[in-house]
Amino acid sequence: MQYVANPPNPWLTHSVEWIGEPPETKLEVFEETETRRIITHNDSPDVGFDYTVNCYRGCIHGCTYCFSRPTHEYLGYGAGTDFDRKIVVKVRAPELLREELLKPSWKGDEIVFSFTSDPYIPLEANYKLTRRCLEVCAEFRQPVGVITKSAMIRRDIDVLQELSRNAHVGVFLTIPFIDVESARAVEPYAPLPEARFHAMEALAAAGITVGIGIAPVIPGLTTDIPVLLKRAKEAGAQHAFINMLRLPGSVAPYFEERLREKLPTKADRVMNRIREARDGKLNSSTFGERMRGKGEYWAATERLFKIHCQRLGFNKKRTHETSETSTFQRPSAQPTLF
Repeated sequence: MQYVANPPNPWLTHSVEWIGEPPETKLEVFEETETRRIITHNDSPDVGFDYTVNCYRGCIHGCTYCFSRPTHEYLGYGAGTDFDRKIVVKVRAPELLREELLKPSWKGDEIVFSFTSDPYIPLEANYKLTRRCLEVCAEFRQPVGVITKSAMIRRDIDVLQELSRNAHVGVFLTIPFIDVESARAVEPYAPLPEARFHAMEALAAAGITVGIGIAPVIPGLTTDIPVLLKRAKEAGAQHAFINMLRLPGSVAPYFEERLREKLPTKADRVMNRIREARDGKLNSSTFGERMRGKGEYWAATERLFKIHCQRLGFNKKRTHETSETSTFQRPSAQPTLF
């Protein structure tokens, strides 16, 4: 496996630098049994949902741009290869979800899988935590959204169909590139774009509401927005969204290092475009601006996206909308003798 730098953890008082060839990076899996809550409340105006469930910490897809990488630093790991290869599995996720849905305080708002890790990383094939959580949601008629890069979601079409019949479910596959070279450079272990489109086709054919997330848009590298939207429409997508690249903390140097390593002739242009859309910086931490750019380049990107969405008939209804009367329903309690 080719070595990619693991930025030092800013919360630790020391770091280790290898002299000579570094050791091979191997996958390590840690089962977390002390988790107390699984539904996370999000209060950021940058995203369009309030509640998420993350069954995993870290993500094997290895997307160099992932804004969730710094969350690994709170575990004592690094935001680089540690995020890709030290995966924490919340093995009690389905049981915790059931407990939280049974609480009187839960009112049935939409839950999105996931936010800080893909719900269908390869380990899901073994642990089936996302599937079991979706089964709990189906039992409670709990509205659900899914955001993923993985074609593995096809495995759970039966559960998603049940949710679609009795509650609400919307699936977005994030596909920021048509070009395989670009995809492999910055999301090296994620399924290829065409595999994601095939999954989109399978979901749509099964009657499941599906959309495309051109996310993140990497200025200077994401250049095929009209093509992506057209391909998604052909695959049965009804909704689409875009958001701007975020490079918080250690993510910026990690992303730039990998970009210069894999796409050296494009790196300067991409980095300059990012700064152009971020007031000369690589990132914005201001709520409401973190997933949107500024300036002429970003304005032109948004116009291009809106024009082609209108032309193709995307977003005719609000994504993830729920009716005024929630479908959420707790299962009937078992009868007792007293």
